[in-house]
Amino acid sequence: MTDTPTGEIRDVDFADALGERYLSYALSTIMARSLPDVRDGLKPVHRRILHAMNELRMNPDRGYKKCAQVVGEVMGKYHPHGDVAIYDAMVRLAQDFAQRYPVVDGQGNFGNVDGDNPAAMRYTESRMSAVAQAMLEGIDQDAVDFRETYDGENTEPVVLPARFPNLLANGAAGIAVGMATSIPPHNVGEICAALTHLIEHPNCTVGELIAYMPGPDFPTGGVLVEGAAAIAEAYATGRGAFRLRARWTKEQQGHGAFQIVVTEIPYQVPKGRLIEKIAALLEEKKLPLLADVRDESSEDIRLVLEPKTRNVDADILMEQLFRLTELEVRIPLNLNVLDAAGIPRVMNLRDTLQAFLDHRRTVLQRRSRHRLAAVARRMEILRGLIIVYVNLDEVIRIIREADDPKAEMMARWGLSDVQVEAILDMRLRTLRRLEELAITKELGTLANESSGLETLLGSDRRQWTAIAKEVAGTAKEFGGDTPLGRRRTELAQAPVAVEIPAAALVEREPVTVLCSQKDWIRAVRGHGAGAADQRYKEGDGPRFAVNAETTDRLMIFGSNGRFYMLGADKLPGGRGQGEPLRLMIDLPNEHETIAMFPHRPGLKLLVASSDGRGFVVDADEALAQTRAGKQVLNTGSGAKACLCVPIDGDAVAFVGENRRMLVVDVADIPEMTRGRGVILQRYRMGGLEDAKCIRLAEGLSWRQSDTRTRTEVDLIPWRGPRGSAGRTVPQGFPRSGKFG
Repeated sequence: MTDTPTGEIRDVDFADALGERYLSYALSTIMARSLPDVRDGLKPVHRRILHAMNELRMNPDRGYKKCAQVVGEVMGKYHPHGDVAIYDAMVRLAQDFAQRYPVVDGQGNFGNVDGDNPAAMRYTESRMSAVAQAMLEGIDQDAVDFRETYDGENTEPVVLPARFPNLLANGAAGIAVGMATSIPPHNVGEICAALTHLIEHPNCTVGELIAYMPGPDFPTGGVLVEGAAAIAEAYATGRGAFRLRARWTKEQQGHGAFQIVVTEIPYQVPKGRLIEKIAALLEEKKLPLLADVRDESSEDIRLVLEPKTRNVDADILMEQLFRLTELEVRIPLNLNVLDAAGIPRVMNLRDTLQAFLDHRRTVLQRRSRHRLAAVARRMEILRGLIIVYVNLDEVIRIIREADDPKAEMMARWGLSDVQVEAILDMRLRTLRRLEELAITKELGTLANESSGLETLLGSDRRQWTAIAKEVAGTAKEFGGDTPLGRRRTELAQAPVAVEIPAAALVEREPVTVLCSQKDWIRAVRGHGAGAADQRYKEGDGPRFAVNAETTDRLMIFGSNGRFYMLGADKLPGGRGQGEPLRLMIDLPNEHETIAMFPHRPGLKLLVASSDGRGFVVDADEALAQTRAGKQVLNTGSGAKACLCVPIDGDAVAFVGENRRMLVVDVADIPEMTRGRGVILQRYRMGGLEDAKCIRLAEGLSWRQSDTRTRTEVDLIPWRGPRGSAGRTVPQGFPRSGKFG
């Protein structure tokens, strides 16, 4: 017995076979799953849900039915996919925080803005909303084409009539193979205004339409802060993005305190996830201006943000939150849709609106032709009924006695098959209502309607006028100053880029920065903490005690001629003995700290090395950006940087290790940004010991003991040009060679 082949076997290149099958999958995903139709703005699953609900007579004026019944109807007849996918799509159509104009009226738990899941379909109930009814209006009047369902047992609409401009009103999002779509929702009143303008001015530009549709309108409100130029570019190209921020207010409390209340959050941001993100940033200490976040929401959103102190700038706090959290998001615009021919392409705003109007014109023409045919059939029947009225007794006799009453009536009075069938189908009790006057009146009415329909179908102008009235009716029904129709998203100016200063992110408090002889550093709260009063490690002792604030940046000058920067807020607290400074900055072990002071804009510094060379540098030019510091003073062979003195006078007194002093005018010392500098004082032996900036009118003072100071007013003997050797220090000058 010969084996019969079970199928055709062909030799096919693997790449060709894979490409063919992948292309089929891609087309199926693009056209039957992910991209909406530009005419009704729906994907197949949404269209099938609405069609099934219409077939189940789930009108807005009727009672609710279980969602499980709808899902079963859709899955069994129209949509060959799982019940979970169908129910998820149905739930989204009912969520008033996801849909600007919900097309499903849900009853029960359909989820919430916190991101919680809806109840199971066996518990929830639904019916169509007024929007859905507008989308389906005329579907039984041959307004659209129908096609066979996946099993060939039923039919489904290819597209809905869509009196409501759903694509732009409710938006859409989807990811296909190699392409995606993202359309934010808009205000239907503004859409209708733009449609009306496009009907009246067919050659208008996108810029003219934007005057009527200035931007998206999200169901959760918020503040649109995208610039006008960016919005215009997005609508003109069909691609772009919109910056959306939460709406917030500042609530004053007693004694100058305040709190920030967020009343609207951006579109598609789950409130629960947003709060978790803020709480996580608080725990990570990335929100130094914020003390706490609380959720006081009930039916309306109310997120309370509590600042750390009353001195916090609310705008700066919110700016930081906008940058770090989803209180500000970017909503993409990608008007990638299926056109009337089923071809995916990116449209601009004008093309999208025109496609909707063209669809409505097609629907109007098809409905008018359908109604015209119905009127013609009714008029034909009425003409036959007039004959019955005139010859009622004869008609009754023929029906009672004739073998073939249908043929006899057609032959005797020239009636058509439709007329005779209508006469034969009449009930006896309706015969008494056959009044010639009423029939004639109805015939006249239908004749006028038929004439009007023919005129409408023959005139483009009348068709566009009818569509304009229809658009105005849609605007009146769903737009206007009503809770559903009024704009929810505020249109604001694009925010100016705010530079958040580092100081603004730190609570401002006075501290005393203490640095020991072995460079262990810490910050003690308050000013006036003496270095000698603190505890140190064994073998260590006090060195620097600098009054600063937590918002200050410390400038540290090392003996290698480098400046280092360190935030005062990053220093360890004063309870312990601090941390090694060299763990915070890259100061080599062979070098030491020469000076430490808070940075002040415009401060001038005198830097000098042990060989008596130096210059004046602007503190702003010495700011270091990394922990490696910034090289400012270059030292010669065998020399080290030995001093850094603020310039706050008109002269500088130098003292060498040879106990010779020289007073030089500040004007004689050059200002540089980097280098070895010039010779400040010459030495035959030794080097520079100390320097002090003074005012000549006040003289030179130095400390002789803890309680006594001495001032030398007559400094003429020690004054000289820069680079001189100077004279022996005044009598009573400290043996340490330091000014103290």
